[in-house]
Amino acid sequence: MDDTQKQLWNGAAGQAWVRARPLIDEVFQPFTEVLVDAARDCGARQVMDIGCGTGAVTRALSAALGDAAACLGVDVSAAMVDEARRLANGTASRARFLCADAATHAFPPAAADLMVSRFGIMFFADPVAAFAHLRSALADRGRLCGLAWRDPAENPFMTLAERTARPWLPDLPERRPGAPGQFAFADAGHVRSIFDAAGWRAADIRPLDIECSMPAQRIEEWFTSLGPVGLAMPSLDTSARDALIEALRNAFAPFVRGQRACFTAACWRIDAQR
Repeated sequence: MDDTQKQLWNGAAGQAWVRARPLIDEVFQPFTEVLVDAARDCGARQVMDIGCGTGAVTRALSAALGDAAACLGVDVSAAMVDEARRLANGTASRARFLCADAATHAFPPAAADLMVSRFGIMFFADPVAAFAHLRSALADRGRLCGLAWRDPAENPFMTLAERTARPWLPDLPERRPGAPGQFAFADAGHVRSIFDAAGWRAADIRPLDIECSMPAQRIEEWFTSLGPVGLAMPSLDTSARDALIEALRNAFAPFVRGQRACFTAACWRIDAQR
């Protein structure tokens, strides 16, 4: 994984995701269901969840596939893996978790017959090398099903906080097309070239639009806790922070419908075979 991303997810960003874990899991539950269905459809028995975060997908896979399946979540963030283990232990889940960089970790041969990822595959410094390495850890005819964000312009909800906050936080990092991060896989042609160069067969990249929502009263938690704005907000003095929060409330108001805040997540579903 890119060193900047490792530092980010083992620092403030990882801690923020642990604190906001219930909200994130609720918002992204529809994507978890997509990956569980994919695992059921291919009869997977050894599943590896790449970039598992706090482990919602891994635990859901383990519960859905039963005792005959082994489900392993892998993430570079020690804080999120610790939280994933805590939650698994608390529910007697058989899901296991490994704190490691999936791009380089020495997995045993045929470590999985299916790899899945809910927005965890866009952070590799050298994606061709990373996906070649992951391919080598799959069993013969093993598969990958990954979800990644499409273009930022197709995901206004996910970029609104940054656009709104620029007057208060002018030094927010600019997103560079193709650079490791949330929208690194925005271009389908770029993604296909990565999988082709890494030796995968039959890479199928299709648009997937999913309706997501959260309780309207929790939308402030979303934009003050997560992403570049959430990380930068503590640097503001009280008056500037209050003004920014008010501007963000107004900016997000069009997404509120009654008691829910709703948005469409524009993603790619990537299916590939070893």
